[in-house]
Amino acid sequence: MTALGHHLLAEFTGCDAASLADLDQVTSAMLRAAEASGATIITHSFHHFSPHGVSGAVIIAESHLAIHTWPEHGFAAVDFFSCGAVDMDRGLAVLRQAFSAAAETRLALERGPLRTITTWARPPAAAAAPSWPAHRRSP
Repeated sequence: MTALGHHLLAEFTGCDAASLADLDQVTSAMLRAAEASGATIITHSFHHFSPHGVSGAVIIAESHLAIHTWPEHGFAAVDFFSCGAVDMDRGLAVLRQAFSAAAETRLALERGPLRTITTWARPPAAAAAPSWPAHRRSP
């Protein structure tokens, strides 16, 4: 049996602290990421924490895209789950650029009866960037 969904966890490091702390910028970046992936946006909700940090989610017809930011550490954790054919790579590229991330690490899970775990990391921009493995999508 094949996987029912694909779950991608991404960690962005070396990010611009101001963009991670800005509720409007994080919200806009997440909505643009969902759109770029080809997902169907249903609704969204985001919250700014005091003294800093933003958490939120975009609910998509295919599942969800969520984020938690730590501006004081230049770090953002992103959770992208899809039961449909969306291009997660395109969506995450929008976030990487929006937050000026220096590096990105991903953990990919196939959810459901077939569970495969794949990890890889993108080195800092100064190092030679490897190509990402092709992401499997649901038919």
